[in-house]
Amino acid sequence: MIELRRLTKRHGHVTAVGDLSFDVRPGVVTGFLGPNGAGKTTTMRAILGLDAPTSGTATIRGRRYADLPVPMREVGALLDARAVHPRRSVFDHLLCLAQSNGIARSRVDEVLGLVGLVQAAGRRAGGLSLGMGQRLGLAAALLGDPAVLILDEPVNGLDPEGIVWIRTLMRDLAAEGRTVLVSSHLMSETALTADRLVIIGRGRLLADTGLEAFMRSHARESVLVRTPDAEELAHRLRDAGATVRPGAEGALAVTGMESAAIGKVAMVHGVVLHELTPHRTSLEEAYMELTRDSMEFGASEGGGR
Repeated sequence: MIELRRLTKRHGHVTAVGDLSFDVRPGVVTGFLGPNGAGKTTTMRAILGLDAPTSGTATIRGRRYADLPVPMREVGALLDARAVHPRRSVFDHLLCLAQSNGIARSRVDEVLGLVGLVQAAGRRAGGLSLGMGQRLGLAAALLGDPAVLILDEPVNGLDPEGIVWIRTLMRDLAAEGRTVLVSSHLMSETALTADRLVIIGRGRLLADTGLEAFMRSHARESVLVRTPDAEELAHRLRDAGATVRPGAEGALAVTGMESAAIGKVAMVHGVVLHELTPHRTSLEEAYMELTRDSMEFGASEGGGR
């Protein structure tokens, strides 16, 4: 298990992470989410001993990363897939890591096959495409067959086949009882991969919960209604206790009333319906609502100057 207890990291007068506590448990994929500048990478670097906490602790299996005797055998990490010697071959890059960590040469061949880079083994690492470079970074993370995996944006640059592959890989690794912490900006992919969510904003914890529990707490059920008598139906639905607001292209967005009840109100008052579509808030919408006040960097509406 990865454990953070009141982790704080300051850079001068700027607090990147403040009083952050959460656990990453084995056997599940934990999605680590937050807006740009939220402190996700700083948190991962603190777990991996790359940034020293100002206060608090970050431990793996009860020990600091620096105190692990053979780190790659216990923790696999991908923070920056470009952190390779550009003139070294794919095979030699992995072999160097293996030899420096007491890992058998045969394991290099195994991970090359696992990530689909057998045919690229002799190519220089600096000449790989973004997606192939990402696969090399994943190969390095898997090299020691670790029980803990920490992955920062692992699907970056991957094609659809690669995204499905790594999604399946992460879930399979978690099913084996491993601890998997993965950050991502792709909410649709997180919804398909993660079992738990840890969401931070401005360096502080916003949510630490199961995916389904998060959706139950933050998702809103609504019904999209299209009718040529929108004003009349809106009036009748409000009288019946529903909340009605304007939707796209003249439609109505109705909350607080199910589709069947809306249809019944329309029938009783002779209102013709052209569409009646239930809609549940997506993870992306729920996440945006939760983090709205925590965005340090955001685009202005309207695309102005």
